[in-house]
Amino acid sequence: MASYGQGTVTPASGFNAEASAGELRKAMKGIGTDEATIIKVLSTHSNQQRQEMNITFKTLYGKDLKKELKSELGGKFEDVILGLMETPINYDAHVLRDAIKGAGTDEMALIEILCTRSNAEIEQIKSAYKTLFKDNLEKDVMSDTGGTFERLLVSQLTANRDESGTVDQALAVQEAAELFKAGAGKVGTDESTFNRIFSMRSYQQLRATFDAYRANHKKEIEAAIKSEFSGYAEEGLLAIAKCARSVPGYFAERLYSCMKGAGTKDKVLIRVIVSRCEVDMVQIKEEFQRKYGKSLGSFIKGDTSGDYKKILMALCKEA
Repeated sequence: MASYGQGTVTPASGFNAEASAGELRKAMKGIGTDEATIIKVLSTHSNQQRQEMNITFKTLYGKDLKKELKSELGGKFEDVILGLMETPINYDAHVLRDAIKGAGTDEMALIEILCTRSNAEIEQIKSAYKTLFKDNLEKDVMSDTGGTFERLLVSQLTANRDESGTVDQALAVQEAAELFKAGAGKVGTDESTFNRIFSMRSYQQLRATFDAYRANHKKEIEAAIKSEFSGYAEEGLLAIAKCARSVPGYFAERLYSCMKGAGTKDKVLIRVIVSRCEVDMVQIKEEFQRKYGKSLGSFIKGDTSGDYKKILMALCKEA
C-alpha cells in the first residue's frame, strides 16, 4: 500500500537550499509579494527539499518561513502553500484534527485518510497527532463518530491490514461466501463480517474476493455494500473497495466529485492535490481522463482562478 505510481512533483536536480530560500525571501521582501516565484519554487521541489528550505530560511534570516508565507498570502492560495510546507504525515494529522475539531465533523476527510493510508503511515499519523495536539487520535475519532462507521475507522487505526501482497484463492472464495451470507443472503446485515474482511485483507486479496463474489453471487461488491449499508459506513466501505481496485481511480473520483456541478469543494480539491502530487498524480490524471473524458486541468481551470488556480495547475503539471 505504500507506493503507487509517480508524482507530478519530483525532487529538483541540483537543489540548493540556500539559493531557494533566498528566492523565497526576495519574493516576500519589500512592497508586494512575488507570487509567481513562490509558486515556481514550491511546485518544482519535493517535500523533503521544501523542509530543507524551511530550516535554511530560519538559519539565514532568523525567521520562520511558514509564518512569513502566512503573513504574505491569503485565501485558498495560502491554504495550498501552507499545506505544501507541512510534512505529508503532519499534513494528514492536521487534516484529521480539523475534520474532528472544526465546525461539525468532516466524515469524508476521515474516510479519505484513514481508509487509504498504509499501516506505517497510519502509525506515523497517530504519533504526529499525539505530538502536535497532545490528544489520542483514536479517542477523538470515537468521540466524534458512532456505530458501524466508528468501528470501521477504529479498525483502520489499528493499522493491521495484511500488506504481503499474496493472494489465497480458496480464502477469496470462502470470504466472498461469508460476505454474501452476512448481507444479501440474510435478513438484516452482519456488519462485523464486512468490517473484519475489509479491514484485514490486502488490496490484492480483496480484489480476488470481489472477483469471487461476482462470479459466485452475480453481483458486484459495491452494489452489495450500497444495498446493505447507508451513510458514512457505506462511504467508508466503498472507499476501501475502490482503493482495492485502484487507488488513483479512487482519488480521480474524489477530484471529479468535488468539482462537478455548482460550487467547488475546495478543501477536498486542495487536500487531494497536496497529498497526492508526489505520490501518484500521474496515474490519477490518467484515470481522470479515462473516466470522465476530460483532463484534470480543464476542470481545475473551470473551477478556480488567480494564484490559487496557478499553484494547483503547477502541482498537477497541467498547462
